[in-house]
Parts: sequence; structure tokens; C-alpha cells
Amino acid sequence: MTACAIENGTAGATGTAGDGLPDGPDGPATPLGAPPVAPVFTIAADGSYAARLALADVAAEASDEGGGAWFVERWTLDGPEPYAVPLPLDQPEEPDSEVLPLADGRVLIRRRVADRHTVSLLYPTGPGTGELPLGAVACPDLTLLPPSPDGVSAYALSAGAHSTSVWQVAGGAFGPEPVAEVPGRCSGGVWLDRAGRMLALDREMPGGGPVKAVAVDLERGGEVTPLLQIAPDSNDRLLLADPDSGLLLLRSDAPGHDRLGWGVLGSCLPVRIPECLRPADVAVTPFAVQPGQVLTPESCAVALRIDGAAGSWVGVWRPAGRRLHQFAAPEGWQAGRGVWARDGVLRLPYADGNVACGVALLEAPVDDEPCVPASAEPGAEAGAENGMQPSGATAPLSVCKPVPLGQAPLTGRMTPG
Repeated sequence: MTACAIENGTAGATGTAGDGLPDGPDGPATPLGAPPVAPVFTIAADGSYAARLALADVAAEASDEGGGAWFVERWTLDGPEPYAVPLPLDQPEEPDSEVLPLADGRVLIRRRVADRHTVSLLYPTGPGTGELPLGAVACPDLTLLPPSPDGVSAYALSAGAHSTSVWQVAGGAFGPEPVAEVPGRCSGGVWLDRAGRMLALDREMPGGGPVKAVAVDLERGGEVTPLLQIAPDSNDRLLLADPDSGLLLLRSDAPGHDRLGWGVLGSCLPVRIPECLRPADVAVTPFAVQPGQVLTPESCAVALRIDGAAGSWVGVWRPAGRRLHQFAAPEGWQAGRGVWARDGVLRLPYADGNVACGVALLEAPVDDEPCVPASAEPGAEAGAENGMQPSGATAPLSVCKPVPLGQAPLTGRMTPG
């Protein structure tokens, strides 16, 4: 998809508080120019496992100063009840290490060691933790990409001054190896297919200029094709993509300030910039798209993290509904993390003082009411039970009748949406 226009009449409008924050699916919004925040909780592509760095108390006699020690923790999410397995080694992990779960239950960890980055696989072995070293990459910076859809491979980015290397750090035959060299400085990372072949990156060309999302074909030597081109001088970043429906969630400053928008992979229709995704005084970040909605992208439920002065809470929105529903998050939510089931149930992982590993279930609301501006208060539509259920069986969910994108009433509207 190469998007070349914006369907909205608000171009050039004055931004509200929360605009201009280049947040993405891996963390909260940060001011422009600030370094990205590494994700602390990562869910496997199929939703089966998750992994994070957890902090354990260390007695003073066990270390020079006592305090906390970081270790890898794996969560199992696809069983009858979620549970966590600690994967500690003989020495604590550094807090800047990155972890990524694979579909077979092993957890990949990237560590910085002097001027190199080592990569290993961790797995439980009875009472202990097994470690399989995969190799090292010698470069100043190496950042893990989101989990590959194939469940067995892992990739990372190493950005230089003039080009960016894409490394396959797990799943190859000979340890970490470069699989693509992309001209320009790249960031982000969104998978566009189920095979783990097409990767979208946000690229700034050498010498400066706007950031544009491009598609990289990893099976054709890193062949690069344009993906987003909304305006010649706009920064157009891809945040999420759903391979089933082709729905794309993006952020662009083409309207004059950063706004969330959506489009469809391969479509000739213009990008939409919904007004309801710009509530005042908050930052809104999409983090999960409902799968399985083949050929009906406008019916996909999208989960969003909403950050405001009151904290973080959950938003749910559909392109066809044009309404942002807001819900209180469970206590201890791993903010900005969650997985949709095909039937429209959102699974939100959390850990609080009473539950070490839990999943709250949120049913996507049906957009059967008139479109009205959403309240900016957390939990405004949550009701007495905040729309949440504990882990377990869910009630059947009624779903809106899908509207083909070409007939969706998204042009010429006057109401917010």
C-alpha cells in the first residue's frame, strides 16, 4: 500500500495536548527527540507465551549492597490458567537487556557485553535454567524487533549513519547473520504477513528528510518498496498491521501535527484520520488488532493504550464504529500489552500484590449507539465491573455486521469519529 492522501477535513488544525508524541506499540509516549523506551513485557506472535525482566529482592549478605536483581520471567498465557516461570541464572541480568519469547516456550535474551551484543535462548530445566548461546553481533546498538509471526525466528536492527542492518539472531543455521541492508536509518518494525517475510520499517534517508514507512522483503535480499507516502514532507510511521484483514494503524504529521490514522494494505483508498482518536490531554497508542477479520478491515477491534494525568487505561475502537470506548485497566496491567482472540475478547496481562501472573478479559463493545465524543476519564464506559472478567470462560459476543470498506460512511461526515 502506498497511501497518497488523507480523508479528513482537519488538515492544518491546531493540535491538542498529547499531539506530537511519537508513541508506538512498544511503550508510552515520549517527547519528540527522546530515546525510545525498551519494552519490558513482550508477547509471542501467537499469544502463547510472554516474557519480561522481573525484579527480585536480594539479601544484603548475598551481595555487596543488597537490593534488587533482574532475572528473566516467562509467562504461559494459552493454558486454562496463566502462570509464570522464573528463569534465573548464576548472576543477575542487566536492566537494559531485551527478552523475546518464542512459540516453543524458550526465551531469547539480548545482552550488551562491552562492544558486542550476545544472544542466548533460556528455557526451564527442572529446578534450574538452561542456556543455549547463539552467538554475538559486534555493533554499537542492536534492538530486537517484535516477535516474528513464524514463532521460531527472531530479528534485530542495527542502525548506522547511512544504512541499517537487519539481523536474524535466532532460527538460522549458523547463529546471528545479516539478512538485509537497508539504506537510511531505520526504526520501528511491523510484520506485514504471517510467514515472517515482509517487514515494515520507518526509514529516514541519509542526509535527513521525512520519515517514511517502507516494506522490506527479507527473502529477496532486503528489497525495499515504499509503503506510506501521505504527503511529500510528512513523517509517516507504521504502528501496527493485521495480515488477515490488511488493516494498518499509522501515525502521520501530514495534518500539521502527529495524528493516528488507518488504511488498508494494497488499497487505493485514502488514509483516514479519525477525530475520535484524538481525545484531549491524553496520548493514544494502538497495541493490538483483532485477527481473523478477513476482507473486513473496518470491523477489526483495535486496542489502544491511553496515557493521561490519571495514569494509563484501555481504549477500544473500530474503524466502522468511529467511537473510542474507554475502560479502566486491571490493577498491575503490563501497560500497552494485550492479545485479541478472534471472537473479540481482549486478554490483558497483569501482576499485582495478590496475583503474580494474571490475565483480565475484556469483551469488545458493540458499536450500536450514536457516535458521540468519548469521555477522557479512565473507565468512563467501564460500568460497575469495569468491563473486566477474570481468566476463564467468556460470554458470547455479538459483533457488528461488517461494512465493506468501499461503502463505509467515512467521507463528508460532520460528527466526530
